[in-house]
Amino acid sequence: MRQDELAMSWGEQVEAAEREAAKRRLLEQAEAERVPVEETTRAVPDRRWRRDR
Repeated sequence: MRQDELAMSWGEQVEAAEREAAKRRLLEQAEAERVPVEETTRAVPDRRWRRDR
């Protein structure tokens, strides 16, 4: 352990561990929900600007 980790209180260590776990869960969820580029459709151009002409 580093010196600054030893100086942390128990509560701070628990909070840091919880934040790290939450970050890991979010990253895992984002990866699970990610859609590969090959499966996406091409964007359709927005032609609303032509109405103003």
